[in-house]
Parts: sequence; structure tokens; C-alpha cells
Amino acid sequence: MMRNRVVITGMSVVSALGDSPARLYASLCEGRSGIKPVRGFSTAGLGCPLGGEIADFDAANYLGQRNLRPLDRTSRLVASAAQLALEDSGWSADVRKGDEVGLVLGTMFCSVHTISEFDRRALEAGPAYASPMDFSNTVINAAAGQTAIVHDLRGVNTTISTGVTSGLAAIAYATDLIRSGRAHALLAGGADELCFESFYGFDRAGLLCRSDNCAGDFPIPFDARRNGSALGEGAALLMLEDAALARKRGARVLGEVRGHGASYDCSRGHDDKESVEAVAYAIRQALHDAFMLPNEIDCLSASANGSELGDRHEAYGVFAGLNGQTHRLPVTAVKSMLGETLGASGPMQTVALLETMRDGVLPGIPQLETIEDGFPLEMARAESQEAEVINGLINSVGLDGHCCSLILSQCDR
Repeated sequence: MMRNRVVITGMSVVSALGDSPARLYASLCEGRSGIKPVRGFSTAGLGCPLGGEIADFDAANYLGQRNLRPLDRTSRLVASAAQLALEDSGWSADVRKGDEVGLVLGTMFCSVHTISEFDRRALEAGPAYASPMDFSNTVINAAAGQTAIVHDLRGVNTTISTGVTSGLAAIAYATDLIRSGRAHALLAGGADELCFESFYGFDRAGLLCRSDNCAGDFPIPFDARRNGSALGEGAALLMLEDAALARKRGARVLGEVRGHGASYDCSRGHDDKESVEAVAYAIRQALHDAFMLPNEIDCLSASANGSELGDRHEAYGVFAGLNGQTHRLPVTAVKSMLGETLGASGPMQTVALLETMRDGVLPGIPQLETIEDGFPLEMARAESQEAEVINGLINSVGLDGHCCSLILSQCDR
């Protein structure tokens, strides 16, 4: 069956390492970490005081004098990223009057802080004192809806919530909509905020890195000393278009979405064999969807965040999914510097990989010293390395069992 080609004509990021793809990429290549002591709320009594927080974020810097009162932090992150992506892709307000542009957003928690505040006030002071303005942000699709209102996005408006994989799954879903002709231009990506509620939950679950051994209180993906992740926040969006439309309007093309795959680990990380196979299956599906062979993959942007089991399952899953052809595969893991940004993580990896395709340097994994014995990813490095990337594989592996893989390629239009 014929399907439309899907190209990327713009991208944006709002992160702890900057608010432009170039700034984010430069920081990653320099090994600069955005993981620092959290200032937005107290971490007293918690095991990890660090997070990938966006310091001094002000949506007015991106959105101007619009009425921002109805928007909470997550919605402001998404609306700001949308503004940047629309500008970067050339989809001005005038251009959007003649063509529908939609939004597919991935998020794990969306406005969990707003939800908690709304419920807390209603329980403590009574329902009459709950904020009506907060109520509109207590649903998982609030950020996508608010962003569509701010930017007059009249096309598809969808929210994907599959945990950590939400953002990459959103790009995959948007790709299918364009391939099938049901849409021709979509913003797609993900966002999640850093707030006390999610931070506390991850800490209580024992998922955050600790300073009780030689690894220190920072995440080191794939390192033998790893002992957990750091939580981060941010938003990243891509402008996806039908290649024919992009050509017609003379748009700059950054890359092409070639294929994607997804799977679910029913053991949720408790059975090594099932967990590895779930990662491998998602990769095989992405290769099949892209009509590609394992040896055509030039680098891996890993989902690894410092989790002892999660990193191991992904490493062996990649080995199985690529039929053992990983001994010369360059590897990056940007969560070592951004933290686990949940729904924003896959899209942030995508932005970084597109920059790598253009500049030919793959960011390293800071502090990486000793890869665990037997790990099949020998090309993971602490320092950035030169890499000619024509086709890149992006993984997103969630702690709840979801797995998603995406293949990007350079594109000459």
C-alpha cells in the first residue's frame, strides 16, 4: 500500500540545558549537565536532592502578552515549545489560516501538580473553595487543548499517555496520521513538569539515584556503578509534514521518520527474558516498518537513565533486536545530562539526534567509566565522538512495560 513520506521541517525544545536545539546539542556535546539541586520545592527528607529543573522559566518570553492565567506549568511549557516549533518550521499564523495544523502530545502526568492542588483544596476547605481555573487543567489532555487554543491549531488534537514512552509514541502516531492522509501537518512531541508530587513518588519508589555509593548522586547510564535516575522536565516538539506539502511550500527538511515500532513488557521489568524481548520486538517492528536491515542503523540514542535493571534490559534488547550487530554501534544516552524527562524524553532524544545527523558528533555519557561485564554496547563513551549518521535508532523504554522505537533518516527531499 502506498503511504505518504513524513518529513521533519522544524523542531523546538525547552529544557534544563537550553531553549533551542542548537543550545541543547552544544551542551550535550560538551558534557554539561542540567541536573542540579532542585529550587522549586523542598527535597528535605528525600533521598535525592537533584533534578533537571528549568530554572527561571517564564512563558511570557515566548508567548508575549497573551493571557497566561489559565495555563499551568505544563501547558506553558508546551505552548512555549509550540511557538518555537511553528517559528522554526515557517508555519506562521498567516500560513496556518490556509492549512490545518494539529498537535499530538505525549505526556506521562501532564498537570499532576495542578490536579493535586485542586484535590487538596477541595478536601481541606470544601468543594466550594476549589479553584474553577484549576479544574480545566485536571485532565490529561489539558496541555494539548490549551496549546491549541493559544496558537489556533484547528487540526487533530490528541494526547498520548503511555508513561515514559508517551512522547515517542506521539511522534509515531502523528506519523501514521500523515502517512494515511488523515492529516498533512502536525506538531508532535511530549512534555512533563518537575513537581513535588512526581518527585516524591519516584523517590519513594526507589527509582532516583542515591549518593550512598561511589556512583555519587547523579545518573550514569550503562555504568557498573549506576543506582538510579534523576527526574527532569521540559517540552520538545517536531513539525511533521507530508513530504509533498513540504516540497510545495519550499520548507527546509531536517530529516525523515522512516519507521517505528512498539511493544509491551507484561512483567514490567520483573522477568529478564520478557523485558529484553519486549525491547527487541519494538526495534524489529521499527526496522520492518522502515524496510531496513539491522546493519543500516548507524547509531543508537538509548533510553537508559541509570536504572540498574532498565539499562541492562535495554542493552540486551538492542543486541537482540539488531541481530547482534552492536559491536561497532555508537551509543548516546542524553538522560545522563537532562534527567528522566518522562513524556518529553523521546522527543528530546529526537531533537539531539537530528542535530547529530547535521553536525556529525554524537554526545557522550559523562562519568561513564566501566560498562557492566558482558554488556553488548561497547561503543558507549564518556566523551563525544564523531559519527556519520544516515539512519539513527531512538529507544524509549518505560518502567511500566511500554517500549517504543523510532528510526530517523537523513533526507534530501
